[in-house]
Amino acid sequence: MIDTIVLTLSKDMYQITHPEMFTPSAHWIMLNKPIAGIISKQNPTKKELKAGIYKPHLTISHRFNAALVYEPMLKIELSLPKLLFGNNFNELQYKDFDAVANKLMTVLQDMDVIISLDALIYAPVSTVHYAKNIPFTDGSIPFHYINKIKESNVKLSLDVNQTDYRNDGHCYKWHCNSYEVVFYDKLKDLQAAKKSSKRALEKDSELQFTMLETINQALLKKSFPLRLAASPRQDAQTRKINKLEVLRMEVRLNKRAKMKQLFKKLDIKTDLTFKKLFKPAISKKVLLHYLDELENNRSDLLNFTPSNDRSLLTALVINNPELSPQQIFKIFGFKKALEFAPMRELQAMFSGTGARSWSRLVHDIGKVKVARKSNCFTVFRECLEKFKMLKL
Repeated sequence: MIDTIVLTLSKDMYQITHPEMFTPSAHWIMLNKPIAGIISKQNPTKKELKAGIYKPHLTISHRFNAALVYEPMLKIELSLPKLLFGNNFNELQYKDFDAVANKLMTVLQDMDVIISLDALIYAPVSTVHYAKNIPFTDGSIPFHYINKIKESNVKLSLDVNQTDYRNDGHCYKWHCNSYEVVFYDKLKDLQAAKKSSKRALEKDSELQFTMLETINQALLKKSFPLRLAASPRQDAQTRKINKLEVLRMEVRLNKRAKMKQLFKKLDIKTDLTFKKLFKPAISKKVLLHYLDELENNRSDLLNFTPSNDRSLLTALVINNPELSPQQIFKIFGFKKALEFAPMRELQAMFSGTGARSWSRLVHDIGKVKVARKSNCFTVFRECLEKFKMLKL
C-alpha cells in the first residue's frame, strides 16, 4: 500500500500560528518580498519518537508553485502507516484514508500549522512511496531472496547502490534521480537502526524499536497472531505462527514527472493528489510493474539451481541441442562465475570489452533453456497478486 508521501502546499493552503516552532523561525514568511536561501524546518525529535509520538517532517522554503509563482511553500513528508499505527509493519487499506487525513490534520495543528481537511485531501503530491511487506513464516529468510534479486541484469543507466557492504547483504536497491526500487530485510534494518540511525534505510526508526521486543516475546510464546486483511467482501485470515521474517519491497517515485510518465505507461488515470493516490489498486499495479522488470531481466539459466556441476552441464546439453560445445562451455562458465559475483559486477569487470559484446552475451544467455526448478520471484508475485494487507 502507500507508505511515505510528500505533500507540497502553496501559501494560501496553510497558516503558521507560531513561526518560532520552526528552525530557524518562520517569521520571514510574513514578509511580502521573497527571501531566497532561507529554509525553516520542524521535525520530530528522537525523544518523541522513542515515546511513540510520530510527527511529519515539515519544511518551508521559497519555491515556484504550479502557476510558476515564487512563494513560501510548505512541504509535508511523512509515513502514513507510522502516523496511524505507530509502525509500518502494519499496512493501510483504502478505508483508512479518512482516519489518516483527520489524524494528520490534528497532528499538524499540534505543530502549529493550520490546514483545512479539504486542503489536505486535494493537496498536490510531489513524492510517493508504494510498498508491500512480504512475510515468511516457513523458515525462509529475506537474505536468500535479496541475493537472487542481485543476479538480475538491471541496466547500468540506473545507479545501483548495494548497501550490503553496510548491512551484511540484507538490502538491495537501484535508483536514479526520479525513482528507486528497494528490497530489504525489515527486521534487520530495525536492528541496524538500534546501533546507529545512519545505518538504517528507514527514517524515524526509533518509533518502532519496541516492535522488535514485542515480536520476539510473542514468537518465544509461539502465539504471535499474523492477520492478513482480505478484500472488503472476504473475511480476514488470522493464524498463529512461531517464525516470522519480513522482506519489504518499495517503489519510491520521487518526481511528479516520473509519476506522470509511469502512470501513462501503466494506463493509470488519476490526479496526483493525496486522496487520488491513496488506492491499493495503484500500489499493486506499480509494484507488479517493477517485479515484471526484474523477472524480464532474469533468464531461465539464472533461475536454475543445479544440484552439482554435472547436472548443470547435462541440463545445458540436453535442453540446447542447437548449441555447439564451445557455446555450451561458455554458458557453463558464465553460470559458474555468477556463484561469486552478481551480474552487474561481472558486467563492470568486462566493461573494457565494449557494451556490444556484453549485450550479445546477455542476449545469448536469455535464450538458453534449462529444466527450471524454481523461480525466486514466485513468492513475491503471489503476495502482490493477492495484495492482502498485513496486520501484526
